[in-house]
This record gives sequence, structure tokens and C-alpha cells, in this order.
Amino acid sequence: MRTYLTAVFFACFLLFAKQGSAQIANDKTVLSKPWNAYWIGPANDPGREYGVYYFRKSIDLPAKPNSFIVKVSGDNRYKLYVNRVLVSVGPARGDTYYWNYETIDLAPYLIAGKNSIAAIVWNEAEVRPEAQISLRTAFILQGNTTTEEILNTNNTWKCLQNKAYSPITGIGYPTYYVAGPGELVDMNKTIKNWMGADYDDTAWPAAGPMEHGKPKGLADAFGWMLVPSVIPQMERTLQRIPVLRKADGVTVPSTFPATKTSITVPANTSATLLLDQTYLTSAYVTFNFSNGKGAAMSLMYNEALFDNLAKYGSRKGNRNDVEGKDFAGRRDSVISDGTPGQTFNTLYWRTYRYIRLRIQTKDDPLVIDDIYGTFTGYPFQQNAKLQTGNPEMQKILDIGWRTARLDAMETYMDCPYYEQLQYIGDTRIQGLVSYYNSGDDRLMRNAINLMDHSRIAEGLTLSRHPSYSPQIISTFSLWYIGVLHDYWMYRPDSNFVKDKLQGERSVLDFFSKYQQADGSLKGTPYWTFVDWAEGKNWDGGKPPIGSKGGSAILDLQLLLAYQMAADMESKIGMPAYAKRCHEKAAQQKQTIQNKYWDAAKDLYADTEDKDLFSQHANSLAILAGLVKPQEEMALSKKILSDTTLTPCTIYFKYYMHQALVKGGLGNNYMNWLDIWRKNIANGLTTWAEISDLPNARSDCHAWGASPNIEFYRTILGIDSYAPGFSKIKIEPHLGALKNASGEIPHPNGKVAVEYVQDGVVWKIDINLPQKTSGIFIWKGKTYPLKAGKNSFKI
Repeated sequence: MRTYLTAVFFACFLLFAKQGSAQIANDKTVLSKPWNAYWIGPANDPGREYGVYYFRKSIDLPAKPNSFIVKVSGDNRYKLYVNRVLVSVGPARGDTYYWNYETIDLAPYLIAGKNSIAAIVWNEAEVRPEAQISLRTAFILQGNTTTEEILNTNNTWKCLQNKAYSPITGIGYPTYYVAGPGELVDMNKTIKNWMGADYDDTAWPAAGPMEHGKPKGLADAFGWMLVPSVIPQMERTLQRIPVLRKADGVTVPSTFPATKTSITVPANTSATLLLDQTYLTSAYVTFNFSNGKGAAMSLMYNEALFDNLAKYGSRKGNRNDVEGKDFAGRRDSVISDGTPGQTFNTLYWRTYRYIRLRIQTKDDPLVIDDIYGTFTGYPFQQNAKLQTGNPEMQKILDIGWRTARLDAMETYMDCPYYEQLQYIGDTRIQGLVSYYNSGDDRLMRNAINLMDHSRIAEGLTLSRHPSYSPQIISTFSLWYIGVLHDYWMYRPDSNFVKDKLQGERSVLDFFSKYQQADGSLKGTPYWTFVDWAEGKNWDGGKPPIGSKGGSAILDLQLLLAYQMAADMESKIGMPAYAKRCHEKAAQQKQTIQNKYWDAAKDLYADTEDKDLFSQHANSLAILAGLVKPQEEMALSKKILSDTTLTPCTIYFKYYMHQALVKGGLGNNYMNWLDIWRKNIANGLTTWAEISDLPNARSDCHAWGASPNIEFYRTILGIDSYAPGFSKIKIEPHLGALKNASGEIPHPNGKVAVEYVQDGVVWKIDINLPQKTSGIFIWKGKTYPLKAGKNSFKI
């Protein structure tokens, strides 16, 4: 049986990998009327409690069909199988007003004769992830035509709860953790082989129908308002665990776990294995084992190990170190029923570098047959290239790309281990990483839609969405305007942005209520988070507020929002509103200059009291155009050299570095990457949440992946010069590099550049995509660029 199940898994993996690259196009008829299919659940069950449920139906087909398209969704989550092969995982996370369904062609998995269609649906109820919005346990499948409607969900489907499952909550130390429970599975209670066409389900009760599926616009406020998912299925790629770091209580062959290798844990034995993926990953974990009646097994997942939890709390040292370290984290537990060929697969993916596997056998030896992961994530492809001869740059790019990928699933996420929430501040940077490195903007379009849907009556967006508990970071609503502006500049889809401008106006209208007569903000409500900076009067990421209620950083961020709004409104919006934004921005600039500029220090202060100063305020002042061009370099140098300034963390360096480049220091970009180098020196394989690496909670925050933007935008110099990337600006900042080349994806193809220094002469080749022109700036001189190849010797 074990060999058969393994073969089925690999067949499932190969088919899913081929099918999952894109969703099937949705037809319009299914959006215009109620579905014939019902939402179904366990009969006589209110569907509000934790539970794992199996749904199945068998059908006979006279021949293998060429096409068999269905729509499928569930609450909280589902996995759909056809003849034991996994064909869809979902639904893509959203909210009940926009509840996603996936469209799948089942034909590749169906055969002539009897077929089994089966789904696992699980509801984690009150312990669900914070990002999971839910009504109740439910599943729905709708055939695309009358032929496929044989599979419509109704009372011809069977449903049975797998009572082997119960949740494991907590991670063993106090921190903000909202990513869902672990699983305790008692194999003595589980249901085996239930997905097969030959399985006898006559004793299973019929599923309980609830209501017809209703597309958005036809559903009332109390149902799931169904919309087609706009993103593809997630990638699933087999991922072996290459290294065993420690083994206690059992002898382990050298080939384990890198290759499939059996290990016998003797009876009445405690054994511990520490497995090292060698880099952080997100994966479904598969653990195969045999015999060992009554054996208890625990799998704990760690980003890194801890120095001494009792003494130092959650402090971490070098992430490569394991000796003398403490373990704490999310875990799963399994109890063996003593039979051959048992398998534990996590329902949802886990994030880990390390897995600690603990086993306590009873009177029967346990055989570990195999353990491995199946990587999952949004199916981004790396379509950018950089060649500089500097291996450090490639390593930084690789780590940044891994970080970005782990923080991109059905939504962007702040971190995969602790929260899995799509925050606007994080997502702005993640979107630009996606544009520059992949060119795939589908996840960003989805993110913008979700941000727009989250707006409350006061006009603000929520700070994160989807989120079961609403949270408002008012400053992130200002960065939402930046998200729109970035998309408008880099993607050729102005109508999409135009549709969102009402949201931009609502945000600015909210802030206008807290502007004083001079335009300066006072008493801005909610969480005014800016950065996890460690400076005087920085409380919980909020910048200092002066004795009269002023904050240069909040005023500057509002100024930037007015400027970006005016830019969009003047081209694709309302000219009158653009005029208003220009006027508000002009007033704001004058007020900031009068209120916060300290002539004695030649710096912008954080407050009107002029006793606190930061890199943040002065960087934003440069970006907002408060500083005269001839004075930008001097201020940029002070930002770097003045040690009294509150420093930016790895996140806000994104904005600081842009300011320094604007200030004329772009050739020094590689000198500004010390925190990234410290991450590497401390064994991190993704970028940590904050610059204080020993005390960083999350080891994977893609808001630190800005080098994956700036290596292309600043060093190679490739940037958008007009909305939709319709014109291109090439302005390299090569620093000490003598030879550099690379390319990025572009809506019309790709942009490729090559710079080679030959003595005192630079040989420069620039290739622009078809129908795209631009400019080339070299040491202050501007040259026109045409579509195709442009060559210079300078």
C-alpha cells in the first residue's frame, strides 16, 4: 500500500504541476444566475466548530472526456481530488463579499468507467488563521454545462467527518502569532483509502444541502458572494530535506533524509531527529511511517532555534547554529495505529528551515519510511537577469527572491510563519519586486482589489486584508495611494487604476479632516505606524509627536500622497481634483518647510520642537521635493553621516535609498547594504523583519527585498519614465563596477542593458522592446533611445 500511495502522490504532483500554471477561463453564464449546485456541509451540523470533513461522489463515464470543466470552492479550505490525484487547492483567500472559486478542467484525470471525485474540507473555526474569513463549513462544485452538472454538489454527495483530527494551538513562547493551529492526528481513528473509486461509501451519510451558489450581485449579505479567482493555482514542487543535523536515541543512515531511507526506532525508545532544509521554505510536509502501534510523533517547525528561552526569551543567534539551542514553534503530532504504510500530510503548508521530529515508541518498533516537503507558493517565474562578476550581489538577489516568494501565496504576506497577512506597507515593495523580477502582475492586481474592498465608511483602507479582525494603520492608507501610483507607472492598465481613484479620494478626504488651517496634521487617529525604528519617542513604530501635535513624517507622507494623487488625477482622473491636490501639496510643502526645517542643523526635525531628528523625515523631504536640487547632495550626505539621527530599519531603507539616489549618491548604493550583509553573516536565508537581528521575530519579511528592485532600477538604471512603462529611462549608477549587464521584463517584452569599461571608454548597449522609446542619462547628459538596439561609446 505504501508504494502505491507514493506512486499516486508523484502522479498527483506531476499532473498538478502541469495543470496549476493557470486557471481555466471562466464563462459569463455562471456569473449571471444562481448556480444549480448547492453549498453542502455535514448534515445536521451547524458548521461552526473545528473539523476535517471528507466529501465524495462516484460517477460512471462511457468514455474519457476531452473536457470536463467545473467551478469549485469551500469554507475554510478545500483540496479536490479526482481518482486520488490532487487537482485543485483553494479557495484563494478573500472575504465573503468576494468569495473566490476556482475553475478546473477535470478531463485529464477522468477515465472511462467509474471515477471518484473527493474533497477534503477543513474548518479551523476559532483557531483559524487571522487571514481566514469564514461563515461555516461548506463545499460547492458546479459543472460548467449540463454534461458536467452530474457532479453538482447536492444530497447525492456523501460527507463524513474524520474525527482523527484535533487542533494544536500556540507556539510555546509569547509573541504575535496568528497563522493557525497545528494538527493532532490519531491514525487509529482516521479513514483510509477513501478517495478511491473502489471505496464503499454506502454507510456514509448524505451531505446536507444549504443554499444555491450565488455569484456576486445575486447573493445577499449573509452568503458567499462568488467571484472567479483571478490568480493561478499555487506551485507545488517536490522538495527533499537535504541534511540531518542531530540524531538522539536512534542510529540513522547517512542517506537520510536527502534520499528515501528507512529508519527503525526500537520499541520503548525516545528518539529525536533535527532536520535542516538549509534554507527557509514553505511546504506541505509528508511523513510516511509503518508499524509502531501507539507511538507518538511530534513535528516542530522552526525558522531558527533560540539561545535560551527561559533566560533570553526568543533571542536568536546565528541561524546556522543548533548546539545548545532551545526549540519552540508550531507543531503537528501523530499517533500510529501500528499498520504498514501510514501517511501524515499537513492539511496546510508549514514554514520552516528546521524540523524537529520526536518519537516515543511503545512495545512495537516504528519504521520511518520517508519525510519530505512539497514546496508551495505563488508561481512567480524569475525573468530578470544580472551579471556583474560580483558573487555577493547574486547572493543578495537570490535571498531577496526567496524572501519575496515565501511571502507570496494567494495574497502577498508580511511573513509566512507568524501572520500570513497582506499589509499595504509591505505589499508596496513586494509589488515592485514582482514587476522587476517576474513581470507577473496578477497577484498585485488581486492585492489592489482586496485593499480597495477593505475601505471602511471613514474612507480609510484596512492596514491588511483579508483579515478576520479589522486593523487600521492610517499611514498605510497613504501608501495605498503609492501602490496605485506604482501600478499606474509600471503596468499598462490605466483603466484598472482609474477605477480605484475614488478610493484614493476617500483616503485623502479622511486625512483632510485632521489637517489644521496650515495643512499640518494633528490628532491623526488609529495606528500611525511608519517603521520599527529604535529612537527617542518612537513608540510601537509611530514617529514622535511634538508639543503642539505636529509630526514632520506624517505631514511628509501626506504630501507625497497628494503629489501622487495629483499625478494620476491629472492624466486619468478629474482635472478639478488634480488642481485641488496640487494646491494642498503646495500648502503642505510651505508648512513643512516653515515648521520643521532647522537652519542651524541643516536638517528637517521630526517635530515642531526641533529636538528630534531622523533619517526618515529627511529622506521623505528629499523625495517630496522640498530640497532644492543643488542642496540634495549635502542633505543626503548628512542622512548617512549624522549619527544623532534615528536610523531607518531594513524596511524604511527602501525610501531612504531612493532619496539618496535622488540626492546624487547612487554610485554608492553598494555601500549602504550593511544590514543585508549582517543577515547573511548571521546565517539567514531570507531577510529578517527588523534590523535588530538577534531579536527579530520573523526571519522572512519581503519588505527587506528592496535590493531586488534597486539592483535593476538604481545600478543598471532601468526605470519607468511614463505611465504604463510606455517610456523608459536608463540612468545607471555603476559605482566601482567596470562590467555590468542585465535585463528585466517589460509589458512590451524586455529591457536589456550592457555596460563595459574599456580603458577610459565605456561601451554601452541598450535594447528596448518594440514600440517603446526612452532616454539614456550618463553623467548628466541625456541621449534619446529608440525601440531596439542603441549603442554608445562614451
